[in-house]
Amino acid sequence: MPPLARIATGFVFTFGALRFNGFDLLFDPAGWLVCASGLSKLRRSLDDPFSRARSLAVAMACVSFIAMIASGERPSRSLAVSPITFTQLIGIANTLGALLAVWLIAEAIIRRIRPCGDISGAVLLDVLRWAVAVLGVLGMLAGYGYADLGPITAIAWFATVVALIVVLYRSAHSPYLSPTWEDPVRESAGTAGEGRPPGAD
Repeated sequence: MPPLARIATGFVFTFGALRFNGFDLLFDPAGWLVCASGLSKLRRSLDDPFSRARSLAVAMACVSFIAMIASGERPSRSLAVSPITFTQLIGIANTLGALLAVWLIAEAIIRRIRPCGDISGAVLLDVLRWAVAVLGVLGMLAGYGYADLGPITAIAWFATVVALIVVLYRSAHSPYLSPTWEDPVRESAGTAGEGRPPGAD
């Protein structure tokens, strides 16, 4: 499976829900680990954008696992009328961390495809990540009683996530998003450096 398809599949597991007897069969931590697997295939160094996104995806696997365990103890009262609890705190961390992970993954992809000439793809991903982030935060505030936005925000957020997943699947076979792709600029710079005489620096 191409790396970008792995990331999209990870999002399906993470943001989707398929419940049976009250248990979500789409295991969120597994989704983040699938994302991390795809990101590992795309990273070029320990400090590139894909590497940073991978680190956050691995961290989110742990956070979402804790949030899943604690979710059964979530109180029904909103934060607006009750002190914050550990369960609510880990829930907030899980939501904000997921939105940040989506942002960093989209950022890594944008920084890869924009120099390759895929400007329209970069713009579309940029719009989608902003929509996911803004609608996600609004939905979180509404869920904790700080806003009354109705179901429209949740529907719009879900539609945006689905659109992002579809874009990732459709871009999965792009040559510059394959594990074997090498940056021509980096390659030419490396070749030029190899051709320098000793002590030229």
